[in-house]
Amino acid sequence: MKKIAAMTAILALCSAPAFAANPGGFSGPATTQTQQTQTGGFQGPNGSSSTVANAKSLRDDTWVTLRGNITERISDDLYVFKDASGTVNVDIDHKRWNGQTVTPQDTVEIQGEVDKDWNSVEIDVKQIRKVSN
Repeated sequence: MKKIAAMTAILALCSAPAFAANPGGFSGPATTQTQQTQTGGFQGPNGSSSTVANAKSLRDDTWVTLRGNITERISDDLYVFKDASGTVNVDIDHKRWNGQTVTPQDTVEIQGEVDKDWNSVEIDVKQIRKVSN
């Protein structure tokens, strides 16, 4: 009986990494992905493309996509984002940078949620990426 239990435990331990493997993501500098599969969720537009002026008038928790420049750092995770229509504070957690270095001259696209308080509006950034003009 102990041999069966031991064999079952060994089999489970050996097969666990195969079940834990997560397809996709970055695995090296020369990696190319020919096909990306989605295992669930919504597939379609990533939210409404907007301007800063328009985003300030949207409801709390509305998903937006903005394109412009990050002009300055205010505090640890708080930055000033600017596009042609104006400026807004954006909250970007360290993990959202994904190793990217961005300067005020770089055009970026941010996706996130409008975060409205009593007298302020900011964007809680969930994804940021550099774009070429």
